[in-house]
Amino acid sequence: MIFLTVGTQFPFDRLVKAVDEVAGQGLFKDEIFAQIGNSVYRPRNFKTVCLLDKQEYDEILQRAAGVISHSGMGTIAAALEHKKPMLVMPRLERFGEVVNDHQAQIARRFESEGYLLAAYSVEELPEKIQVLNSFVPKCRREQADAVAQRIRRFLDEVSLKVS
Repeated sequence: MIFLTVGTQFPFDRLVKAVDEVAGQGLFKDEIFAQIGNSVYRPRNFKTVCLLDKQEYDEILQRAAGVISHSGMGTIAAALEHKKPMLVMPRLERFGEVVNDHQAQIARRFESEGYLLAAYSVEELPEKIQVLNSFVPKCRREQADAVAQRIRRFLDEVSLKVS
């Protein structure tokens, strides 16, 4: 099963509709199940729910063969934690989906490091879905020490400016 999730805060009709159209063309090997949040568009080719509670979400994510999502950090982190192949399509400012293109920046960074696949337009989605079937994400290692060092450097810089 492929798990399509668009997050819980904002609708993402562009992604939901695009995945529905690809599903209608028979390009998915697996069934699709989707958490579509407040999306207005209602898919015809797969089952959906508006929201899942945390336990249901985790169970579905665990069972999923792959994940298709917006480029939100929470969803990316969950997919990486569960070692799931993931395809993201960032919400974009020009469509009024976000206030800036931070999701595109996140997608580029994680894609360049081999953690996920990204489609930056609806037109790219069918090809990337085909690749998702065989994509193996790079295993992400926690880097708590590196994060702590960056925070320490930042705090040192801030304290020097304040002094």
